[in-house]
Amino acid sequence: MKRSADCKQLLLDRVEGLLQIPTIPAVLAPLLRYLEQPVEKLDVQKVTDFIAQDKSLAAQCLQMANSPLFGRWQQVDSLRGAVVSLGFRHVSDIAMSCGMLKMLPGKKRGFDPIVFWEHSLGCALLCRHLARNINLDDPGKAYLAGLLHDLGIIVNLWLLPDEFGEAFEAARSEGMPLHEAEQRVLGFTHCESGGLLAERWGFAPGLVEVVTHHHLPQRSSENTTLVSLVHIADLLCRTGGLNHGYVEARQVNLFEDAGFALLARSSSALKKFDWARLTFELESYMDEVHRLVRMIYRA
Repeated sequence: MKRSADCKQLLLDRVEGLLQIPTIPAVLAPLLRYLEQPVEKLDVQKVTDFIAQDKSLAAQCLQMANSPLFGRWQQVDSLRGAVVSLGFRHVSDIAMSCGMLKMLPGKKRGFDPIVFWEHSLGCALLCRHLARNINLDDPGKAYLAGLLHDLGIIVNLWLLPDEFGEAFEAARSEGMPLHEAEQRVLGFTHCESGGLLAERWGFAPGLVEVVTHHHLPQRSSENTTLVSLVHIADLLCRTGGLNHGYVEARQVNLFEDAGFALLARSSSALKKFDWARLTFELESYMDEVHRLVRMIYRA
């Protein structure tokens, strides 16, 4: 118990300083701010010029622009072409995805950053898909929430690598959810550490709630629908092959889950949703996400 308390205090002290956690690429913040404007005020060439300032980001964006996950079936061979073909919303999604990749440390204590990013990207895509199909507002916001929900894992990897490594090994060897192993070993979970960083970085309240409560959506207060959506997508990915690198040894009944009940209150379309078709689509997502992330990670 004392060790858990010490770990939590150490985390708080280190997050306070934020000395070790890298930031997203410098070009990304002004790009995302620019893309927040009404679409009629955006200029294709200016967006292209923003992306071109970071060669690695440009290469990664072009790789993703050519993926069927983003609706592309014909080859795009220029940044401007990618911006025109994809549209500004997808450019924003892709830029944030690539920025997240930059924040991950190398492989530590068995935790593979490629696997982490596969899970995050898969969850983002599934969130967007669900939001569109059950008539929720702003699928783009749902995508971003899914992408960022495990921000706290990055925090724990950077600030408490040995202690987090022990928690991850316990989770993998016992087939238990990672957040439960973190609670046992560290005395807190990536939800808490991620929430601290999300608040410090000035994330929108809805995103802070997603990062903080995605494993316990019933604790969210003002953004329950978005939190529950991410919770369901995260659960589907973890049980469907886009997990943290190991299989959780427990059965999950989605329709009895607290997050499902909360989401059903917000969307009557959820009751009519074709879950069998989603399972089939998730399998195709998995193959393309694996291929895409490995390609980008080598870029």
